[in-house]
Amino acid sequence: MLDLIREAFPDDDRDMEAFQLRFERYERQLTEGLRSVYPDAPDLVMRLLEVMLLAHHERPADLRRLDARRLLSPDWFQQESMIGYVCYADRFAGDLAGVEAHVPYLEELGTRYLHLMPLLRPRAGENDGGYAVADYREVREDLGTMRDLASLTRRLRQSDISVCLDLVLNHVAREHDWAERARAGDPKYRAYFHMYDDRTVPDQYERTLPEIFPDFAPGNFTWDAASGQWVWTTFNSYQWDLNWSNPDVFVEFAEIILFLANRGVDIFRLDAIAFMWKRMGTNCQNQPEVHAITQALRAVARIVAPAVVFKAEAIVSPEDLLFYLGRGAHHGKVSDLAYHNSLMVQIWSSFASRDVRLMERALSAFPNKPTNTAWGMYLRCHDDIGWAISDADAASVGLSGEAHRRFLSDFYAGEFPGSFARGLVFQHNPRTGDRRISGSGASLAGLEVALERGDAREVDLALQRLLLGHAVVLGFGGVPLLYMGDELAMLNDYGFEHEPTHAGDNRWVHRPRMNWERARRRHDPTTVEGLMYAGVRNLIRARTQTPHLHATVESRVVESPNPHVLVLERPHPLGPLLCAYNFSEVEQTLPGWVAHTRGLGVALDRLSERTLTVEETLVLPPYGRLWLTAPEDALSRW
Repeated sequence: MLDLIREAFPDDDRDMEAFQLRFERYERQLTEGLRSVYPDAPDLVMRLLEVMLLAHHERPADLRRLDARRLLSPDWFQQESMIGYVCYADRFAGDLAGVEAHVPYLEELGTRYLHLMPLLRPRAGENDGGYAVADYREVREDLGTMRDLASLTRRLRQSDISVCLDLVLNHVAREHDWAERARAGDPKYRAYFHMYDDRTVPDQYERTLPEIFPDFAPGNFTWDAASGQWVWTTFNSYQWDLNWSNPDVFVEFAEIILFLANRGVDIFRLDAIAFMWKRMGTNCQNQPEVHAITQALRAVARIVAPAVVFKAEAIVSPEDLLFYLGRGAHHGKVSDLAYHNSLMVQIWSSFASRDVRLMERALSAFPNKPTNTAWGMYLRCHDDIGWAISDADAASVGLSGEAHRRFLSDFYAGEFPGSFARGLVFQHNPRTGDRRISGSGASLAGLEVALERGDAREVDLALQRLLLGHAVVLGFGGVPLLYMGDELAMLNDYGFEHEPTHAGDNRWVHRPRMNWERARRRHDPTTVEGLMYAGVRNLIRARTQTPHLHATVESRVVESPNPHVLVLERPHPLGPLLCAYNFSEVEQTLPGWVAHTRGLGVALDRLSERTLTVEETLVLPPYGRLWLTAPEDALSRW
C-alpha cells in the first residue's frame, strides 16, 4: 500500500507525507472495522485506498487548509461558541443562493453550524421530506446545483460557519440508479438491496420488526412488480433499504462522503443509522455491525478530509445511544456527535407535569460519553416528538410509563383539561398505544392559544417557557441546535394541508416558511418576535462567554430539594457551573446550601450578568433560570 501512495505523489513529497501520516494514523481503525464486517473481502482496503487517493488529489486548497487548522484544534465542534441553526434551504430562503444572501442574519444570531435539511436530489412527488434520495451527487433542481452548494459552503467558511448535510445511509429512493438497475435484473445491483422471490423470509423477519409509519407504510416489505421481488422498505414503499453486508455498498458511500466533503460539507448527519444492519430474530436496529461500519467510514474521512465529523441520527434508548459515540472497542472512534433526544422529551414532559423528578431520573441514567465527542441538543426539530419515556424510569418516580405517555400525547394535542398546547397527533398506533406529536415549539409552549385569547399574561408565560427550554438546551453542553423560526416564536403553519406532497404528513405543521416580515421586527421589543429574539440572543451571548460549556465537560444532575426546579452542575477547571431551572408558572425557591456547598456563596449569574450574594434561599420567578459561576474577579485568579 505504501508503494501505491508513493506512486500517487510523484512530485510532492510533502503532500505525500501528510497523506501517508494520516493513513498510518487511521489504518488500524479502518482495517479493524472492515474485517469485522467484511472478512471475505481482502482487497477492500486497496479498493478504498484508490478512492481516497483520488479524492485527496481533488480536494481544494482552502479545504486542505481547514483540515490543517482542525487537526490542530480537534475540539473545534465542542467549543462553547458552537451554536447550531437548522433549516430547509427552500423554506428559509428559497434556494441555495438565497441562503447565501441571508448569511448576515445567521452571523447576527451567532450561528457557527448550519444544518441544511435534505437537499440532495430526491425522487419526484412524495419523498419523505427529502429523505428518499435519487442522486447523492446532485442538488435538488429547485435549490440550485452542486456548484451553488460549493459556493455557499465557501461563503459560510468565511464567517466560520460549518455546514451539516444529511447522508441517508439506510435506504435510497426506488428511482435511484442502483434501484433502477436492480429492477432491470442486474445481479450486481440486486445485491445492493434485500430482495426476495416470495414472502417466506420477509414473514420470518416481520415477526420481530416494528412498524415505523403504520398509518401510511404498514409492514416492512413491498412487492415490486417490475422486478418480481419483495423489497425491504422500512420507512416507505418508495425507500429501498440497502444491503450493507455487501462491501460494494460501503465503497459507494465512501466515494459519496469524500465527494461531498470536497464540496465543503463539514458535518454528515448519518440518517437512519440505527437501521442499517439486518439480523433475523431482532428488531434490526442497533446491531454491532453498524458501529464497525461507522468506524471504518470515519477512518476514510479522517484520512482524506480530517476537517469532517459525523453526527449519528440515532433516536434510540439511552442504553443503545452511547454505542453511536463509541463504547468498548469503538470508544471515541465512531460518530463525533449524537442527538440527545431524551433531553428534548424530558423538557416537554416537565413543562406538562411541572415536575422534574422524571427528568432527573432519565438524565442520571446516561453514562459518560467519550470526551472527544459531543451531544446535539434541541428543544424542537423537523421531526415529530415520540414520547420516549421508559417504564422503568417512570416507575422509579411513582408513575405508570404507559399512563404518562398517554398524558403527554393528550396534553400536547390540546385534549387534556387545562392544557396550554396546540399540537397534532402523528402516527397513532392503536396496537402499541404510540401517539407522537407534531407542532412548533411556540405552539406547543402555549403561545398560539394565548394569542388567540388575547391573554397578555399567558403570552408572557409561553415566551418564558420557550426561553427556559432553550436555556436548558444551551446550558447542557455540546452543540445546541436551534430550529429555524424558533428564535422568532413562529407558530404552527396549517397551510401544509393545501400542499399535495405535504398534506398526508402533519409534521409539516412545524416546518413553516421563514417569515421575513417577522424577522424584520426582531429588534422591536413591543412585538412577540422582538421579545423572543432578544431572549434567545441573550442566551447565546451567555453561552459563548461561558467556558464551562465546552463539551468535554458533562452535565450532572443534582438531586433537587424542590420537585419543580431542575438543578444541573458542570464541574470545570475554572470552578463549577450551577444551573437552576423553574419548570412551573409559580415562583419557586431553592435552599442556599445548593450554591454554598459548591463555593458559590457569591456568584455571577451568566444570564443576567448580575453578581448575587446567595442568602438562605435562591428565588426563581415563573420559568426562571440561573447559570451560576464564580464571579469574574475570582475566575481571573485561577
